[in-house]
Amino acid sequence: MLRPVSLFFALAALSVATSCGDGGQTSQNRASAPPLTLEEQGRKAFAACAICHSVKDPGAPGYTTMVGPSLFRVAGAPAGHVSSYNYSNAMRESGLIWDDATLDAFIENPQMIVPRSRMAFAGEKNAERRAAIIAYLKTLE
Repeated sequence: MLRPVSLFFALAALSVATSCGDGGQTSQNRASAPPLTLEEQGRKAFAACAICHSVKDPGAPGYTTMVGPSLFRVAGAPAGHVSSYNYSNAMRESGLIWDDATLDAFIENPQMIVPRSRMAFAGEKNAERRAAIIAYLKTLE
């Protein structure tokens, strides 16, 4: 039986592995498909985040809290804005507003921006992927 931490890493590895393939498309099929918008690229890149974060409205019927808070309407919101989520003291007391610059810095290196938060993600070093994820997060309204 997997321990919760082992299960978390197993799911993370599975998510990364499944988001890296070509989905069975040949290069010819990909060439004929229109390019993805920045928001669509972000939605695809968000697959790794979806292990812990929902994009659903936490006030909606049937909403289930995940390991991390919902990121519904996170763009422009203050840190710790989901009232039903039990944030770390570090996050609640951070005083951050999730604007583009703050989201970018946090996604790149969460522990540098909010030391002692519970965010287990090591960070996304690729600036283009971060920009795409932020563009996607801005669509969650």
